[in-house]
Amino acid sequence: MRDSKAGAAATMVCLWLAGCSHPARIVVGSKNFTEQVVLGEMLAQQIERRVGVPVERKLNLGGTLVAHEALVKGEIDLYPEYTGTALTAILKRAPAGSSAAAVLEQVRAAYRRQWHLEWLAPLGFNNTFAMVVRGETARRGHLASLSDAARAQAWRMGVGYEFQSRPDGLEGLVHRYGLRLDGLPAVMDLGLLYPALQGGKVDMVAANATDGLISALDVKTLADDRGYFPPYECAVVARQDTLARFPGLRAALEELSGKVTDDAMRRLNYQVDGKHRQPADAAADALRAVNGRPGS
Repeated sequence: MRDSKAGAAATMVCLWLAGCSHPARIVVGSKNFTEQVVLGEMLAQQIERRVGVPVERKLNLGGTLVAHEALVKGEIDLYPEYTGTALTAILKRAPAGSSAAAVLEQVRAAYRRQWHLEWLAPLGFNNTFAMVVRGETARRGHLASLSDAARAQAWRMGVGYEFQSRPDGLEGLVHRYGLRLDGLPAVMDLGLLYPALQGGKVDMVAANATDGLISALDVKTLADDRGYFPPYECAVVARQDTLARFPGLRAALEELSGKVTDDAMRRLNYQVDGKHRQPADAAADALRAVNGRPGS
């Protein structure tokens, strides 16, 4: 009995020491595409610099549902998300032409009520879906909008895995515009969309408005002239208990609010996708610019 008690006491001491050897930390997550990984790095570096707390990075986690579930379960403390994605993919609500401010408030209220999660002030850019065609295709067909595309031809479509099943995705888009598809859509990783378009394997892709390659390649983004897509303002979503545990965290993160424009995010994405820089290095330069310090 004495040995048993001594063993239990030793175990408790070991557990206490182990707990003391791991200081408080914040876990930053991201979804699995360039923009998210770069933003995750920006948030992690901002926390390290301004809050002085060790950060564990769980970047490139997966799609929307994977990242959201990790946040709800406490496997991560925060990650960047988009208001329109939260509204449609997580909350399963129709945008119904709501303004950006109205969508943010709907999402913010629902996340607080259902999961005790907090949406901070948006970072400053709207990463809506961008339906993109080759420049030569747009010029030949005089295409400026999705309504023009619906009248022009049947399309070989390339989409990411989420876009084919999202409520704000392919099925609704086809119905809204009467788009004709040439066969089943080609479903692929987001990083393969532009090579497939440039290589002629598809004629139109469901990309993102802040993709860096949009400004570097001979491509045309078709206007969503019937307003199908909701606003997709990007903001940090964080656990309320994490914000309470680290009083300076909210202020540090909101130093970035309103500082990242569409053009800035597009340039930042191009640093990684076009110039093949490491996300951490591109994020560090972006933070220096945002915080008013000279870049490297």
